[in-house]
Amino acid sequence: MSKLRIIISGGGTGGHIFPALAIANAIKEKHPDADILFVGANGKMEMERVPAAGYPIKGLDIVGIQRKKIWKNWNFPYKYFKSKSAAKKIVKEFNPQIAIGVGGYASGPLLIQAGNMGVPTLLQEQNSYAGLTNKILAKKAHKICVAYDNMDAFFPKEKIIITGNPVRKDILSLEGKDLEGKKHFGLNPELKTILIIGGSLGARTVNNSIAGGLKELTKAGVQLIWQTGKIYFDEMKHLADANGDSNIKPMAFIDRMDLAYAAADVVISRAGALSVSELCLVKKPCVLVPSPNVSEDHQTKNAKSLVDKNAAVLVKDIDAQANLVKCILSLLEDEAKMNELKTNIAALGKPNAAEDISKEIFKIIGA
Repeated sequence: MSKLRIIISGGGTGGHIFPALAIANAIKEKHPDADILFVGANGKMEMERVPAAGYPIKGLDIVGIQRKKIWKNWNFPYKYFKSKSAAKKIVKEFNPQIAIGVGGYASGPLLIQAGNMGVPTLLQEQNSYAGLTNKILAKKAHKICVAYDNMDAFFPKEKIIITGNPVRKDILSLEGKDLEGKKHFGLNPELKTILIIGGSLGARTVNNSIAGGLKELTKAGVQLIWQTGKIYFDEMKHLADANGDSNIKPMAFIDRMDLAYAAADVVISRAGALSVSELCLVKKPCVLVPSPNVSEDHQTKNAKSLVDKNAAVLVKDIDAQANLVKCILSLLEDEAKMNELKTNIAALGKPNAAEDISKEIFKIIGA
């Protein structure tokens, strides 16, 4: 067979970009000479993250539909049709054997045009509640790779393959990295460590809840690796500095997530699909604070998939400022509960998701 040519489209947040990169890497492991082109949305984080990972990317001028502020959609039709035209040109020039959509509005125009031009398509849906773009694209998709049960509520049953969500490979083997992680972040190896991750863009409620409890955390003698997100970093660092505890480590973004997870005794996180999948694989006790600012409240549904199996603790966003720090400290004092959460969450991990998705891709194109 001739050299593989594959388009991967989607993005907007790390929850779409990191699975896309994991799929690309799995394809490259089997076919190192494969040509893989990413297509994203101009101005979004994929336009930086994808080239940094070594892959080419083309941007579309597509924007998402504003559901709460309808008047902001005035230029959507123009941007959509402009993006469809650009996507058609990309597909024609690159001539892929398959187009893969990983969610996010950038994948819409590209996969619609690929389907119209006879190119097979595969979707990867990260969430327990399917996104609008993937629901639209599902009619023409050859296969749909999902991470949760009961996705036939959104997609044709015969197209669904349960693969789990692809994650970065460096988090799959954390054994023996605990001390390395604490050294990397300048932590005390004797203290209990809390890892705060608010998603790739940060989380206002989580940050404010931690900031409001800094004195309580310092009094408890614990230490924090605190990913604030870029836009909140200066404010949170100022508050941490004013608190005067060198064991509180705010940072805009964590590049070595493997070491952060390895160092952590407990993880506090939003409940984006990628975060939930990673937490199942790192096997750490976690407290989930689902974002209410997402379509169809899908983060709460993601969180409940763990909480209902006694594999995580849930704190509602509205209750976080009053209860989050108390919940964290209470959990750290309850070894039996921590061990129970670890055991139950470990049973839910799917470490081979990227490889399983790549196998479905190869089946479709006969590679």
